[in-house]
Amino acid sequence: MPLDLPGVSAAGEASAILDRLQQLYPQLIDLSLGRVQRLLAQLGHPERRLPPVIHVAGTNGKGSTCAFLRAVGEAAGWRVHVTTSPHLVNLRERFRIAGALVDDAALTQVLAEIEAVNAGRAITVFEVLAAAGFVLFARAPAELCVVEVGLGGRFDATNVIDAPACAVITSLSLDHQDFLGDTLEKIAWEKAGIMKPGRPVVTGAHSPGVMAVLSRCAAEAGATLLVRGRDWEIAPHGAVMRFTDAVGALDLPPPSLQGAHQVENAGLAVAALRASGLGVPRPAFTGLASAAWPGRLQRLRGSLGALLPGNFELWLDGGHNAGAGQALSAQLESWRDRPTYLAVGMKQSKDAAGFLAPLLPYAAGVWAVAEPRQHLAMPVEGVVAASGGLAVPGPDLAGALAQIARRPAGRVLICGSLYLAGEALRADGSEPV
Repeated sequence: MPLDLPGVSAAGEASAILDRLQQLYPQLIDLSLGRVQRLLAQLGHPERRLPPVIHVAGTNGKGSTCAFLRAVGEAAGWRVHVTTSPHLVNLRERFRIAGALVDDAALTQVLAEIEAVNAGRAITVFEVLAAAGFVLFARAPAELCVVEVGLGGRFDATNVIDAPACAVITSLSLDHQDFLGDTLEKIAWEKAGIMKPGRPVVTGAHSPGVMAVLSRCAAEAGATLLVRGRDWEIAPHGAVMRFTDAVGALDLPPPSLQGAHQVENAGLAVAALRASGLGVPRPAFTGLASAAWPGRLQRLRGSLGALLPGNFELWLDGGHNAGAGQALSAQLESWRDRPTYLAVGMKQSKDAAGFLAPLLPYAAGVWAVAEPRQHLAMPVEGVVAASGGLAVPGPDLAGALAQIARRPAGRVLICGSLYLAGEALRADGSEPV
């Protein structure tokens, strides 16, 4: 089975190390903590030598929340470490050390150290990457460390942090049901595994069933659960957003990331930083207006955009499940002043019909695409079927954009897969930095 990493993911030596390590445990996903705990012990427990950690779980919005946390921290003058997954184009994107992406040489060195220490024992590639992040972060001074969960939470390899400054659980949706369960309540239980005794946990608005699970898990863990609408709130207030919690009110700039759903993600970041006790100065929260997160309602203006006439806009979003489709549908509704065309490519295991259903009523046309290097791409015919026959073959991005260019001027949204998003960024020349 090929490594579940998009594109040319690392420099040659690092990629070779990961390929060798994968042979030790070819199963791509095996949620447990024993192997990574053993490896971290052999490495001298770097996870215990980190700056204050904010640990972020959820289905949708994790990466955006991490981006807001980083932006506010850096606006405060802090050095901020961030580890996120997956990457879109290059493996280096997963590790930002004190504000800068790790360089190839440093990443290769750490992976080589881990391979040597591991000494041929069974280990998954994600566990290796989680350990690499902890080693990199433990060796560089910083004031904040933002750690995104890879999958689930309870048995995710990042869940070795015993005492985070704060945990965050973002919005939940049905995704990865084979590993996390087939109901939102089961998924909530998995995500709630990052709650730790005596530590605050910030979350947004959820259904009563999900809230019951999160509340029960917080009580069992001895964690303090802070919920939007009860313990904190964020909402438009004239030209600003007003955030309120037990500490008081803050007037904030609108978030830089597009989409109504980003208001809650920004609020989660603010609530987590306020609950963490790290002493963020009030002016630093203006950093919300400068957060950047590639592949999330990102405007493309490079080589792909040049395939469309100048009166078109080209946008990209990596959303790929029903919850993401619902969030994107609100954006499409706000775009009704002009036609919106969709170029949709999905991963084979995803619920394409569930993702597309909220979007189709707003689409002036849908093109099914699969890029030649798109990892585990759903066949074009599968996307067409999931659309109820409304989509037509692209069959790739260039082909879809050529067809759309003959339509009335409007907006084009490339969506459906983070792997497709990575290929789109590569083709556009808009790789993350």
